[in-house]
Amino acid sequence: MPGISITQQQVKLYMSYRRNNSQVKSAAKTDISERSARRIEKGEHQTQHQPRQYRTRKDPFNGLFEKHLIPLLKANPALQPITLLDVLADKAPEQFDTSHLRTLQRRVKRWRVQEGPEQEVIFLQRHTPGDMGISDYTWMNKLNITLSGNEFKHKLYHYRLVYSGWTYVQVTLGGESFESLSSGLQNAFWRSGGVPASHRTDSLSAAFKNHNEETLLTERYGKLCKHYGVSATRNNKGVAHENGAIESAHGHLKRKIDQQLMLRGSRDFNHLADYETFINIIVAKINRQCKTRFEEEKAHLQSLPSRRTNDFSELHVKVNSSSTITVKRVLYTVPSRLVGAALLVHIYDVRLALFHGHELTLTLPRIYAQGSARARCIDYRHVIHSLAKKPNAFRNSLLRDNLIPDGDFTLIWQELTLNSLSDTDCRYMVDLLVLADNYDCESALGRYVLTALEEGSRISIKQCRELFGPDNIEIPLLVSQQHSLSSYDCLIGGLHG
Repeated sequence: MPGISITQQQVKLYMSYRRNNSQVKSAAKTDISERSARRIEKGEHQTQHQPRQYRTRKDPFNGLFEKHLIPLLKANPALQPITLLDVLADKAPEQFDTSHLRTLQRRVKRWRVQEGPEQEVIFLQRHTPGDMGISDYTWMNKLNITLSGNEFKHKLYHYRLVYSGWTYVQVTLGGESFESLSSGLQNAFWRSGGVPASHRTDSLSAAFKNHNEETLLTERYGKLCKHYGVSATRNNKGVAHENGAIESAHGHLKRKIDQQLMLRGSRDFNHLADYETFINIIVAKINRQCKTRFEEEKAHLQSLPSRRTNDFSELHVKVNSSSTITVKRVLYTVPSRLVGAALLVHIYDVRLALFHGHELTLTLPRIYAQGSARARCIDYRHVIHSLAKKPNAFRNSLLRDNLIPDGDFTLIWQELTLNSLSDTDCRYMVDLLVLADNYDCESALGRYVLTALEEGSRISIKQCRELFGPDNIEIPLLVSQQHSLSSYDCLIGGLHG
């Protein structure tokens, strides 16, 4: 019909009818004119209209975009349309408001496509099985994880096989140290059952000497890579997308953890072990999704060595007369029997192993000093019996506040010293700590004594000892009867057998 354009679908329909019908009949069935049918068969019909070269309405910017905004965009292409709209409002007051924002956004977008600066191109990579494993750390603080109600600031060590996406994750308490890198990487190798040809990280100070222009490994990281036969590589400084195989995986992992926390209904965990189990379950689900590709990649991984290598650093210390040692700006107490002893400390990511000679003597939890400050890890059990011999030393001890356990005992000390601090109060607190250590009743003893203090009475040490001390054990009197030696004769068949 006149004035109505013929669509491409009508053209196809006409040609299908034309195979078995006349031109007139085919045109009638398609609802087009015979003249249009003739143009279609001659190839003169165009179903696509040429784009118009004119405006349907007046340009709202009336040349102001070209005059004022294009120079600004050329000088700084990152300017946003909402900022440019403010510029227009200053240049032409009362002519522009937020109703012009969408039009300006389209105009800026068209300018960036036609005349904007060149953008960086990401080149997708072809990965081969067994070629590369990649490691990185990611902060988890934004997820607001707590342990027993206390804020838990930590990172995750994240290892990933690039080809298959197989993943290993480990909670890290002390940052991007060599101990956490070595522990996490070795755990990942042994968990996956093999070693990739190369291992890639960003510019970790635990792995690379970043003050040099050339790529140099630290001595310990170099030995670690040599032990496993893996080639160490790193991405260029400040170019995060070169670590894209792990950076994007960080986001996916944290979103999965966040979603599971929502389903769980709480972000608080009783113990670190509970949180680690929660993370391991999520990682296991991720690895099940890439099981097929991992089985393919596993055949291309290098064999593991016969044993692991060190995932700790060493430090020689001597226990001073205060029964303390200092390790990486943290003061630790040790049992007083070790005073004066020379110890070798194996420093792991989460613990310290103390050796005297070749014998493991003690294991301590590792504490980290924040920033340039120092920290303390004090256990009253290590020194309380020495302190009991001179309880007045507790009053002005530098470690006094650290010797008192958190919780009820801290509140007990506050009650005792509410008005003044006396030698009697010091001796009382020392005696309570001795009882708590001797009878392993710190929690129950602290609650019992604090309840009495809040009610206005002080429980005597004798009463505490009677209540929490061991029960008296009555040893029964045993009466034995010795049998005669002749009774053995019946066992050997008579006197002469």
